[in-house]
Amino acid sequence: MRATLISVFPFFRELGRVVRTQFLLKYINDVELRRTIHAATNKSEEFNNFTKWLFFGGEGIIAENIRHEQRKVIKYNQLVANMVILHNVQWMSRKLKEMQNQGYPIDENILKGLSPYRTSHINRFGDYMLDLHRKAPPIDYKINFD
Repeated sequence: MRATLISVFPFFRELGRVVRTQFLLKYINDVELRRTIHAATNKSEEFNNFTKWLFFGGEGIIAENIRHEQRKVIKYNQLVANMVILHNVQWMSRKLKEMQNQGYPIDENILKGLSPYRTSHINRFGDYMLDLHRKAPPIDYKINFD
C-alpha cells in the first residue's frame, strides 16, 4: 500500500503542472480574465495598504512574539479599518445623495472612482475631544440613488 501511494505522488505533481499551464494559457489568451484578476488584486492591495496606514505608528510591525497576541493585534486593526470604512461609505453616500438632490447626475462612472479607503480626513496622532452627550446622526441604510 505504501509503495502505491509513493508512486502516485509524481502523477499528482505532473497533473498540477498541467492544470497550472492550462490556467496560464487561458490567462494569456483572455483579456477579461486578466482584467478581473488585476482588479481583485488591486482591491486586496489597497485594503492591505489602508490597514497598514491605520496601524498605530504607521509601521505595520507587530512587536508581540506570541501567536495569539499577534492575532489580536491583527483583528483589532481590521476592526478599526472596518469602522473607518463604514464611516467613509456613510459619509460618501450622504454627500452623493446631496449632490443628486442638487441636480448632479450620479452614475456608474462616478461611483467607479470612489473608494472607502480614503485617509486624508483622518488625524491619526491628534488630540480628540469626546463629547459623550452629543447624539450621533443615525445611519441611513436606505439611501436610494435614482
